[in-house]
Amino acid sequence: MSVSRILHHFPFDPASRAARLALGETRLAFVDSVVRPWEPDCPLQTLNPSGMPPVLEEIAPDDRLVLCGLTAILGRIDDLAPGPALLGREADERGEARRLLHWFERRFTDEVDAYLLHERMEKPLLRLGPPEARALREGREALRAHLQHLEALAAARAWLAGGSLSHADFAAAAHLSVLDYFGEVAWANWPALKTWYMKIKSRPSFRPLLVDRLPGVAPAAHYTDLDF
Repeated sequence: MSVSRILHHFPFDPASRAARLALGETRLAFVDSVVRPWEPDCPLQTLNPSGMPPVLEEIAPDDRLVLCGLTAILGRIDDLAPGPALLGREADERGEARRLLHWFERRFTDEVDAYLLHERMEKPLLRLGPPEARALREGREALRAHLQHLEALAAARAWLAGGSLSHADFAAAAHLSVLDYFGEVAWANWPALKTWYMKIKSRPSFRPLLVDRLPGVAPAAHYTDLDF
């Protein structure tokens, strides 16, 4: 049965990036549908009750499936992936991948993205004025604490959740790549994490992210460099 997939996403939304990475890694064909969720005519208003990306549509001749949010999309990708599931091969790795996914979805988003991405990305897009120094300082302090934890994981393991590439790596790369666009990650301070990021950044699934551009905001000089 022929199925077409449409991923409705915003290129600088970390959850959208994680979905794109997972789809690319498993080589599941999909069509890009870039959305701007703050606009009143955004198609997400009718696809997802929250109005937020990402949303994956699967359309078959006699059926239609709509998956809202990263967790649902990653679960569907694991159902369809032709190779090993990207949640991890062993029970302990799967548990750790789930922990890290939840950590990025909640704590990292609340403590880092809510400050840094709001000030550096959302304010320019919505014309809400210049960044606030206090909010930037709080976001950067939180980011350092999170990077310290990730550095320890990257130093001790082949991949963040264990010995195999998993959704945890894509979630981490999605969040960090958006922050890296704005030059917010001091990679020199985190050598093991930098090595991990270079490794995942060099994968074919990552290449589409490197061509993303935010209107009016140029990326950091090293953003597209695979060997930075």
